[in-house]
Amino acid sequence: MTLMKRRVATARRAKIDRKRYLWVLGLLAPGCALLPSQLVLHTGWKVFWWIGPIIIFGVIPLLDWVIGDDESNPREQDHDALSNDRYYRWCTFLFLPVQLIGLVIACCMWAGDDLSVLDKLGLAATLGFVSGIGINAAHELGHRVEKLERWLAKIALAQSGYGHFNVEHNRGHHVRVATPEDPASARLGESLWEFLPRSIFGGFRSALALERDRLRRKGLSWWSRDNQILQAWAMTVALYLLLLALFGMGALPYLLLQAVIGIGLLETINYVEHYGLLRGKRADGKWARCAPGDSWNSDRLVTNVFLFHLQRHSDHHVNPGHRYQTLRSSREAPLVPAGYATMILLAAVPPLWRRVMDHQVLAHYDGDITLANIVPRKRDRILAAYGPAPSR
Repeated sequence: MTLMKRRVATARRAKIDRKRYLWVLGLLAPGCALLPSQLVLHTGWKVFWWIGPIIIFGVIPLLDWVIGDDESNPREQDHDALSNDRYYRWCTFLFLPVQLIGLVIACCMWAGDDLSVLDKLGLAATLGFVSGIGINAAHELGHRVEKLERWLAKIALAQSGYGHFNVEHNRGHHVRVATPEDPASARLGESLWEFLPRSIFGGFRSALALERDRLRRKGLSWWSRDNQILQAWAMTVALYLLLLALFGMGALPYLLLQAVIGIGLLETINYVEHYGLLRGKRADGKWARCAPGDSWNSDRLVTNVFLFHLQRHSDHHVNPGHRYQTLRSSREAPLVPAGYATMILLAAVPPLWRRVMDHQVLAHYDGDITLANIVPRKRDRILAAYGPAPSR
């Protein structure tokens, strides 16, 4: 290809997706694990062991506020070209080696005596945030039909030990989303701290049941090599045993802590995505097909780039097979008042969260709170607080 043709092709690709060259910034997330030692070495500021929380809860919300929204959508006629462009796949593929290199470096420092316990905790928090965002990368890869990408999803989940997530998310959450039967859909009046154990343990039980049923239909036992959950868990066991063999048992407490933090981050995002939303019912009493109004969205540019368009969550549920670069913003989808990174901070403080989000849910349903997914034990109290449904 001549230089002129390459320039024309590059300009055309950039015109199709104005954010094309921003997606590589998603690699800053796993890169957080590589930064702390160098930042501390060159500045002497030990606060940089906590660079993960600093970026997620400080830098990104600030940039979201300064840069604002991106409501641009890819054109329908460009969908196939975007989907088949392998550049976007490499942006997610490269997440994995950076993630794993950072984990190896962290284990080396956790096992040594050069850092204080406080510094090691800061590094564990940073790795935990990388682990949580790694689950999001696994989420993108796990929705693909290509075997390579599905296996890469399991590798991305190995750090957090959350290997059953792909089974429950794809075959459980996407089927039951925004209904009382879904453990990953938060209910109106339910605090984050009530939601976390319900979602974590409920999702675990659901994944086991779903995979057991799939294997039974194929005439296979639970201990079959085809068991997708055991495959993923085996990767975690192998990874952890290798790291402990290389660096010793001193790394184990911090290795487990970063996994817990990563799981907590992922489940907190789940809490934000569907809080209080309830799908409608069909005439036969069954749940209606998932619609744009069943997920909370955000058009904040920085968080969308950082999380591979996770905030265009409605389109993801309506079209789960679509790759992240093709997801569209919808006027029918309800918007949270800030990016997901900011909303995570609000969720950690239940009174503040409810002051903001309960009114958002009420507005979404035009004042009819009976249409919301309400936590059962608080239903009478919530209905009394928000009054009767408006007449139609």
